[in-house]
Amino acid sequence: MSYLLPRLVASLGLLTMGLAVSPSASAGGPKAYVGNFKDNTVSVIDTGTSAVIATVPVAAGPHGMVQTPDGRTVFVSGDGSSDVSVIDTATDRVVKTLEVGKTPHGLAISPDGSTLIVGVYGEDRIAFIDTATQAVIGSVPVPKAHTIAVRPDGKVAYAASQDPGKFALVVIDLATRAIVRRVPLDKPPRDPEFSADGSALYFTLAGIDAVQVLDPAADKVIAQIPTGASPHIATVFRGAPVGTVVVQGPGELMFFNPQTNAPLRSVAVGKQPNWMAATPDGKKAYVTNEGSNDVTVVDLMTGATIRIAVGNAPRRVLVQRVAANTPNTGAAVSISNFAFAPAEIRIAPGQNVTWTNNDGAPHGLAYKDGAKGTDLLLPGASFARTYDKPGTFDYVCAVHPYMTGKVVVGAQ
Repeated sequence: MSYLLPRLVASLGLLTMGLAVSPSASAGGPKAYVGNFKDNTVSVIDTGTSAVIATVPVAAGPHGMVQTPDGRTVFVSGDGSSDVSVIDTATDRVVKTLEVGKTPHGLAISPDGSTLIVGVYGEDRIAFIDTATQAVIGSVPVPKAHTIAVRPDGKVAYAASQDPGKFALVVIDLATRAIVRRVPLDKPPRDPEFSADGSALYFTLAGIDAVQVLDPAADKVIAQIPTGASPHIATVFRGAPVGTVVVQGPGELMFFNPQTNAPLRSVAVGKQPNWMAATPDGKKAYVTNEGSNDVTVVDLMTGATIRIAVGNAPRRVLVQRVAANTPNTGAAVSISNFAFAPAEIRIAPGQNVTWTNNDGAPHGLAYKDGAKGTDLLLPGASFARTYDKPGTFDYVCAVHPYMTGKVVVGAQ
């Protein structure tokens, strides 16, 4: 699986300069959260300095991990308990513990952040939690529910069911919270992950040295991506130049071409890698190494790496979608499908609006009231502006002027 970097770059048309990009970022970036399975803790990493800045005690055996869309809350399931720990990312403290049932495994969240979805492995069900009230609002029976992937449109979730002899991906309608179909499998499913655009579901099977590529429109496996021994998690992150696979046996992060599903090259990480997460711009991946008690940060353009020591047996990892210093009051606008959503937003004086580029293309902001706009907002990036005075403020995309929006500031 080892290929020269120029072959990777040429194959994807990524070569723009002859300069390597350092995997480290500027200080003040979003934080990364790492679940240390044997320590019952979460290590918090400042991605700007690559330093561990906090250690948070959580439920026993941290297994699943997910964040709210605004990056303000992180949920951590405890495999050795019946609990989900709720971390406030402003203080990096557990602010609540939710009892969900025995041996909770995978966690997922609806795109609007309203519903937390928990694979309750020990009780053969999926639980649904209202994130506003943090109360369990329903459940559906799924034998040996392991990990869960929510389609980016928020309509369905795919749960890995590891029921012996009846292995399957169980498809759940999130509006009705009912099972709509099953995709039978010959081997136990390990982890399903949607690509950022929802066009493919990547999943792995115990004992199969390949990633399965499923067309979610037909629920058919349309390709297999060969890997080294024991691939665990695979996906294509938003904004990433390549698809990535954590391959546990050789201790690698493997790159693949999302268009052809062809393997490209592999980068050595640590011992027994388990999970990965990407920075909001899709340029770097954080890979947990359960066997060497560290995290490898991989530059997805160059393959350059750095290592960060964390706790004992790190498994799950996530990177905040929003930078830690993003203002936490006001309203949010998503830039998606070459439009601002919502196109008109209303706030009170003194509040701010945060725009996040959830599109595949770069955008920008130009304000008609003369306020300074933004540089290019690459996919995954955010920008906030505070409005102190009442009025109506029109704006456009600096790159695509036909994209228009409006902020109405008044008493609420």
